[in-house]
Amino acid sequence: MLVAPSILSADFGNLARDVEAICEGGCDLVHVDVMDGHFVPNLTIGPVVVEAVAKAASKPLDIHLMVENNSFFVDLFAPLKPGYISFHIEEEKHPHRLIQKIRSLGIKPAITLNPHTPPEAIEFLLEDVDMVLLMSVNPGFGGQKFISSVIKKVKHLKKLINERNPKCLIEVDGGVTDENVKLLEEAGVDIVVAGSFVYKHPNGISHAIAALK
Repeated sequence: MLVAPSILSADFGNLARDVEAICEGGCDLVHVDVMDGHFVPNLTIGPVVVEAVAKAASKPLDIHLMVENNSFFVDLFAPLKPGYISFHIEEEKHPHRLIQKIRSLGIKPAITLNPHTPPEAIEFLLEDVDMVLLMSVNPGFGGQKFISSVIKKVKHLKKLINERNPKCLIEVDGGVTDENVKLLEEAGVDIVVAGSFVYKHPNGISHAIAALK
């Protein structure tokens, strides 16, 4: 299991320290939640802050766009050369075009589904993406409770991926802890995103990441 801690739960007054801590603690990716206050009811960070994150990180960035006007935000963050950029299918009118754009910039394209969105919505895009991110909470805020029906959704998506693009990874974001990570792994998840569990674990960041792995 790969682990991508979300910096949404970091101390933004000591952001470089907290980014370095997850990288040194054994994470595989640094998950960066970008929210615009329109697609979701929260506003987080822009390119100046993400550039600081990129400088502090020794692991690839996993940028999760929760925005309107995805193409505009892809242009903002592409110069930072993240490992992945994911966008929400619910917002994008021309997903295939955007996927091609992200890949042309040397970044792995990923597509995100809200909890209510069925995997069939992206069935004919699976051959073109490197990862699918399933939200296991409603996007917009950290610290929410895991939506258990996502386990069934993962299994359904895994069947579609095996048929169309077995190399495509599955990532799950929201309410992930050491109590549900085994179920996620058994269902077919490759990467878990965890914010509160990692940054607020009583035994520290490295212990939390190790517990998820």
